Amino acid sequence: MDPRHLEHGHHPAEIAKRLAQGPKASYLRDWVYGGIDGTVTTFAVVAGVVGADLSTKALLILGAANLFADGFSMAAANYSGSKAEAEEYEHVRLMEERHVEHAPDGEREEIRQIFRAKGFEGDALDAAVKVITGKRERWIETMMTEEHGLPPINRSSLRAALTTFLAFVVCGSVPLIPFVFGAPASVAASTAMTGLTFFSIGSLRSRWSPMPWWRAGLETFTIGIVAAGVAYVTGVFLGGLL
Repeated sequence: MDPRHLEHGHHPAEIAKRLAQGPKASYLRDWVYGGIDGTVTTFAVVAGVVGADLSTKALLILGAANLFADGFSMAAANYSGSKAEAEEYEHVRLMEERHVEHAPDGEREEIRQIFRAKGFEGDALDAAVKVITGKRERWIETMMTEEHGLPPINRSSLRAALTTFLAFVVCGSVPLIPFVFGAPASVAASTAMTGLTFFSIGSLRSRWSPMPWWRAGLETFTIGIVAAGVAYVTGVFLGGLL
């Protein structure tokens, strides 16, 4: 990347507008999580069924069942997890509100020690403590981030769950497409399309990561192919027992 490239402007008006809008909630994690798991598990079904030498009908039934049942399960788990994060934040915030109200001197000392550890000393430290504790909302928010490491929660649990489900279904459908249309060499086509999907998901992730796009793509591709290989070997083994 060109070191002269800047991701946003630094004119005072641009800075003020950006800060006034506040941080944007990101659902990239939910998309990547759902997309990778949907592709891995569905292709694992394909690999397992092919390894067990079952029919295309069985493959499609098992694949579709995995898409919607496992996709819904993941979405529900993500919803519960995201909601738990929000509830934890609210619980800790209420605790800090009580502490500020009933033990302000102790909370003020916590602020002092936090900023002393950051290198503030003397008058600068006194001024920082005075400014932060001078406004209740600012005081509590500082304690949330500095003492508990909890940034403000602005992600929607429902949107996170929906993003995971859509990514799971969309990406997870890819391994089944050649079999749905009865394409020649369906197994090879499914494998190639699945590998491309893995690589694409990883490459997309690199837009928000310092990792190069090709390395992120190869990492995700490797994870997915290894998982599919395990499923294929399992299918072959179990198919030989039946």
